[in-house]
Amino acid sequence: MTKLDRLGRSLEHLIELSKQLQTKQVDLVVLDQGIDTSTAVGRMFFQIIGAIAEFEHALMSERTIDGLAAARARGRTGGQKPKLGPRQVKLAREMYDETGDDGKRRYTVAQIAAEFGVTRPTIYRHLSAG
Repeated sequence: MTKLDRLGRSLEHLIELSKQLQTKQVDLVVLDQGIDTSTAVGRMFFQIIGAIAEFEHALMSERTIDGLAAARARGRTGGQKPKLGPRQVKLAREMYDETGDDGKRRYTVAQIAAEFGVTRPTIYRHLSAG
């Protein structure tokens, strides 16, 4: 294989897989990292690289959790910002409900969407929510 981190998610999993391969007399060769488990040095290096990969994964997870907590502290809850604000939603509903002298709707959903610079599904989503 080319990279060790593609083989398993944790050091424990990698070691278990290595043991299974050894019992079947199969050696593991990781091309890009110079690991060959047919030698004692290769097996040691395999475990060291596996430990480093697991450590990197744990650090990324911690950073992600810390970043999300910091964003929440700043008032961000994740996801995209709404395409329309509450005032715009109210205006869109009013436009949708407005009728002409003939009793038909004055504005189509396509016209309302064009007015606010959003798609028709966005308008429909707000119309059905209220």
